[in-house]
Amino acid sequence: MEEDILNNLNKDLEDVIDEGRQMIESGELKDKIYEAKTDTELFIRKHPIQSVIAGVFAGYIIGKIFKS
Repeated sequence: MEEDILNNLNKDLEDVIDEGRQMIESGELKDKIYEAKTDTELFIRKHPIQSVIAGVFAGYIIGKIFKS
């Protein structure tokens, strides 16, 4: 039973690694990163106050996490 679980996990991991490798080789990852960057820039331009508040909140949370 445990061996089947490990085999399934190994298969799933291999599939994810292959998918990531294909994304990198095809340039799809670069396109997705550029798209995310553009979307983020547009959001910040449309909502500057909310963006600053979100940045301060994220900084506070990250600070609390690393301070512990």
